[in-house]
Amino acid sequence: MTIDRIVLAFAGSMVLLSLALATLFSPYWLLLATFVGLNLLQSAFTGFCPLAIILKKSGCPAGAAFS
Repeated sequence: MTIDRIVLAFAGSMVLLSLALATLFSPYWLLLATFVGLNLLQSAFTGFCPLAIILKKSGCPAGAAFS
């Protein structure tokens, strides 16, 4: 699995977790989904993603987006 796919899977999981927590506990959990969305948006333009850097250092193979 490449870094690109791991980042997308992690972001999707965080958004779904945020929605579940907002439904069950507090709407403030939607701030997590907002943060994830903003991070995805800025990484699309800048190429900077903290998770991608961590995965690259741990030896995961790079994909097209985070090479």
